[in-house]
Amino acid sequence: MNPILLTALAIGGIGLLCGLILSLAARFFAVSEDPRIALATDCLPGANCGGCGMAGCADYAKAIIVNNAPINLCAPGGASVVKALAKLLGQDVVAVERKVAIVLCGGDRGKSPDKFLYNGIADCSAAHAVGGGDKLCPHGCLGYGSCSRVCPVGAIEITASRLAVVHPERCIGCGACVRTCPRRLIKMIPDSRHLHILCSSPDKGPMVRKVCQVGCIACTVCTKLAPDQAIAMKGALAVVDYAKPIEQEAETLVAKCPGHCIVNR
Repeated sequence: MNPILLTALAIGGIGLLCGLILSLAARFFAVSEDPRIALATDCLPGANCGGCGMAGCADYAKAIIVNNAPINLCAPGGASVVKALAKLLGQDVVAVERKVAIVLCGGDRGKSPDKFLYNGIADCSAAHAVGGGDKLCPHGCLGYGSCSRVCPVGAIEITASRLAVVHPERCIGCGACVRTCPRRLIKMIPDSRHLHILCSSPDKGPMVRKVCQVGCIACTVCTKLAPDQAIAMKGALAVVDYAKPIEQEAETLVAKCPGHCIVNR
């Protein structure tokens, strides 16, 4: 027989045998996936924002089915996703309150100016690494837009005076901005709460007044006016307890704040 033909037949036979072995191995060692994982994935919005703590929607769906992860961790999906997942799994619907991001700083560059000229890249982490940031207040919003760039829905605006402002009607509550801010100024709060103290400085009053026109000066006036201890002092900073309703006193609190850092919006 022609040696070339014999070689070709031998190689073809070996390939066929290897293919058969691989096919049998794939069948023998196959791990069947719970079909509910695909169904759970279909219930999710596909934003892949990571707000649930998973890498994406597919991983969250798998965690729900395999590891019994809570079904109410998808902020963008909200109540509709919880309802769909509860129906799929035969669980009770878990109440979900929509949460949105807020930047707890009101000191734009007109109220807390620059302390030096920063010529680096327009990134908050980079600016923060240079001398603690170019803003006079060492705790305020740097305004270089890192949070805005990671927002998947364009819910964060950087104003002309370099202050990050969240538009709550657009926010999907993914928390990407919270994880990005180098100064930890962004928090997730219930959408039903509208009164905020837009300051995150832990410094005492005299120091705050030197660096910002709208900072908390630790006067404690708001803590006395707020019902049910809905505002409390944490060191030298007044902090709102968003679990408690406070809107009924909003007008008074805004008017009485000598630091002009309380807003109702």
